[in-house]
This record gives sequence, C-alpha cells and structure tokens, in this order.
Amino acid sequence: MAESAAVRVGVAGWDYPDWKGILYPARKPRGFDPVRFLARFLDVIEINSTFYHPARAEIVQRWARRVEDLQDFRYTAKLWRRFTHERKTAWSLADVKAVTDGFDVLNKAGRLDAVVIHFPWSFRNERSSREWLADLIKTFDQYSLVVEVRHASWNQVEFYEWLRERGVGLVNVDQPLFSKSIKPSVRSTRQTGYVRVHGRNFTDWFRQGAGRDARYNYTYEAHELESWADRAEQIAADHVTDKVEVVFNNHYKAQAVVNAIQFKHLLTGDPQPAPAMLFSHYADALENHAFPVDEANALVI
Repeated sequence: MAESAAVRVGVAGWDYPDWKGILYPARKPRGFDPVRFLARFLDVIEINSTFYHPARAEIVQRWARRVEDLQDFRYTAKLWRRFTHERKTAWSLADVKAVTDGFDVLNKAGRLDAVVIHFPWSFRNERSSREWLADLIKTFDQYSLVVEVRHASWNQVEFYEWLRERGVGLVNVDQPLFSKSIKPSVRSTRQTGYVRVHGRNFTDWFRQGAGRDARYNYTYEAHELESWADRAEQIAADHVTDKVEVVFNNHYKAQAVVNAIQFKHLLTGDPQPAPAMLFSHYADALENHAFPVDEANALVI
C-alpha cells in the first residue's frame, strides 16, 4: 500500500495589524521576522498579498531568502484578482508578465507549492466561465495550479475529470453555506491536494458592507475540525496526491493560527508548540492541543 502524502498546515497571510499583541509582540524586537516566527509553528503560508497586486521579483527574492534554510517550509500564493474577479475585459500580456516575474522567482527556488486560482461565488459553471478558466490554466501552466470555486454549479463529476485531465488541483472549501454554496468535499484531481478553511461566520459572510475582518471572524471548535482532519487524511491517501496543503483563512485576531495548531494536533496526536502570548489569549482553545513556547526562543529557528 502506498504511503500517504505529507499534510502541511498553515495560514493565509502573515501581516495583519490585529495580530500585534496577540500573536506578535506589540513592539517587535529588532530583527523580528513574522514569516520565520510562523515557520516555527506551521508548515506553509499562503501569500495573500499577491491577490491584490502582483509581487515584484525583488520582493519575492526576499521572501525566498528568509526561509532558504528551512527545508520543509513552503509558500503557496493566490493569483492576482485581475484574472479571477475582474473579468469584464481580457487580460493582457503585461498582466501575465507582472505575475510571472514574481512567481518564477519563488518557483525556481523550490518554495512555491501551488498557485491558488480563487473565484468568487458569482463565478458559475457556464460556457463563458469554462472558457475563461481554460485560458487561465493554459496561461499559467508552468505552475502547480489549484482552483477554488464557491458556487455549487461546479459540483459535477465532469468538471472534476476536466481538472484531472489538465493536471489542475481542486480546492476543498469550508465556508459559510448559502443556498448555492459548494459544500465540503474530499477530492484530489492532481498531485497537490488543497484545503482552504474560511470560517463559518454566516451572519457577516454575505452581509453587504461587511469588511474583511468581520467575514473572517470565526474560531472553530476542535470538534468542528475533526471532520476536516479526516478529509485531509483521505486526500493524502489518494494515489494521485503527493502533498496536501491545509490553509486556515479565518485570520481575524490570529484565530487561523489557533485553529492551525489545533489541526496539527488532530493529525499527529501530539501536543503542538504554540507562542506563549497566543496561548494566553486562547488558553481554553489551546490547552488540550498545545503547550506554550516563549516567543524569544521562537525567534531562533
């Protein structure tokens, strides 16, 4: 029987003002590096900023250098929203180059595990959408691609086979469920299995005018994560999968980090190290899953 793929657990993004004084020191000491700090406790960071604007090559080089000695740590990155949320006009070669200039650096360094093509709920399984996605896959086929769709119209065996034929992964999603929201799944359509966990704040998820913090303000109870731990292990056991990324995106006030640490405990059965300050803020959530580690020691990896 084939050995199961490795499961990497992490969070989306690392630079949030509301993490100060909860996860990061309120006054960061000289030389403090939030990426290396997180890498002490987690396995992967999904780069969130690339969704809002492409990253310049010199910036990406710094991202790669800061973890070059951490053998098992990886990044994933979200594709620029120009390609997923701004679809009224066709993209240009300049748009593509702006993305690839940065991603190529991280890919060449062996640190880019996947590029996340994330579409909104409004992106439905229609001919124009399928054509758009097909062109997008061809444009960025030099990367390991995973696609996140949120509308239930995509939940079709034909679509999953279509992804498999093109070597593109499917993102299994946990999100607040609406009438036509795609439900949690256990699917792997290529070597990279992917799970994105957004929280279940139904009240604010679809509320007009709700900001990003409100939508992602949710802490999972441990029992809510158990089914996802089972799903991640099932994806890892699929013969087509050689790695699985589980990324928590319920980032408000570092709740994603709390749940990621809990999740690692559920997968391994071993209590996990947690930053002492985070532990003190979320003691009830973490006490049965983790043990506190002094932040000063966590800076030395």
